[in-house]
Amino acid sequence: MTELPRKAAARTARLAALPLGYAGRNAIGLGKRLGGKPAEAVMNEIQQRTAEQLFRTLGDLKGGAMKFGQALSVLEAALPEEMAAPYREQLVKLQDSAPPMPTQVVRDALARELGPDWKDQLVWLDGGPTAAASIGQVHKGRWHDGREVAVKVQYPGAGDALRSDLRQLARLARTIGPLVPGVDIKPLVAELQARATEELDYALEAEAQRTFAAAFRGDPEIVVPDVVAVGETVLVTEWLESPASLASVITEGSQEERDHFADLFVRFLFAGPARTGMLHADPHPGNFRVVPDPDGGPARMGVLDFGAVARLPEGALPAAMGSLIRIAGIEDDESLLEGLRSEGFVKDRVRIDPAQLLDYLSPFVEPTQVERFRFSRAWMQRQFQRINDPRSPSYTIAMKLNLPPSYLLIHRTWLGGIGVLSQLEAEAPFRQILTESLPGFAEPDPDPS
Repeated sequence: MTELPRKAAARTARLAALPLGYAGRNAIGLGKRLGGKPAEAVMNEIQQRTAEQLFRTLGDLKGGAMKFGQALSVLEAALPEEMAAPYREQLVKLQDSAPPMPTQVVRDALARELGPDWKDQLVWLDGGPTAAASIGQVHKGRWHDGREVAVKVQYPGAGDALRSDLRQLARLARTIGPLVPGVDIKPLVAELQARATEELDYALEAEAQRTFAAAFRGDPEIVVPDVVAVGETVLVTEWLESPASLASVITEGSQEERDHFADLFVRFLFAGPARTGMLHADPHPGNFRVVPDPDGGPARMGVLDFGAVARLPEGALPAAMGSLIRIAGIEDDESLLEGLRSEGFVKDRVRIDPAQLLDYLSPFVEPTQVERFRFSRAWMQRQFQRINDPRSPSYTIAMKLNLPPSYLLIHRTWLGGIGVLSQLEAEAPFRQILTESLPGFAEPDPDPS
């Protein structure tokens, strides 16, 4: 498949077939078990085939389907190990790749967006893409001033496909759920729908990328390529020379490399808002690149794709957020409940036991209570199992909490970031980074009186 399917009916049919395929494989598996094949072997086979069909379909369709798959890929670490193993390879593939569209379609878009003399500006363009994502693909080129550039071109019909896919995925949330056990599909799709329009607006993305590029220019650890030119469906940026992404570090990196990039990843997520007033809100590993240091020092981290950013109302992460994390860390349950209520996380008429609330939140603030915290798949799996088990008191508390709209994208980014750190199985000085960069987290100054 080389182009986004234009007809909504064709895309809908492929998405709708996913739960049907899963049901069919379960029926065949039952037959095999009755025929004497071991249950564990049958389930592994079903999960492997389900993973292959699910992520091949999401990757082929691109649009909202692939965007949904990329969001799932960040949460892979939360899946129980017996479920996650068959999915892991397919998920990592989806983080970094997708089938390309024809070169002529790319050239037509460049002529339309940059004008008939586009070849005078873009003097060389690689015939094949270097990367392909949910709504566009990237080609390497050379600008007329000699700079190497990345040319991102939106797929024809990407907007219609994105919105149509997400509507269909919202309708199928309940039936797709069993394909990815342990992940709540409905709110994940709702959040993707909420930011779909911004993802399609390359002018808005260019504005955000220029701001980040200016803020991190000259930074010794973080590299953000600047914008060179922009059109409605074309974005030209400086080329970032990078042999691999964090997806490769996850699968092949040494422990030293994992810890190093975990440190840079967390520092960027928290330093970005302080420097730009915006939060990079798409933390899947394909957007973060390994950039060799020209002087032979530790590798730097390149950051790409600014289509999804949270423009923070006060120009920074909320001070209340840091304060509440600190209060939970010192186990002041009454102040924690009062603070959560004032921020809208607990509605006025909802009654919650402060001790149970602290019990529920304590594991989430655990990384902030030690000098260095080791993230792992096992740790994240325990947290997801705890809050998704109806028999657990934590499940009841979770049902009573509310997520204010102003925190929605922050929460999703935080959750995705923890997913990446858990995939890296990395150790990071989380407490120190929050102390330096998260408003409200550092101990308040003592009263001068």
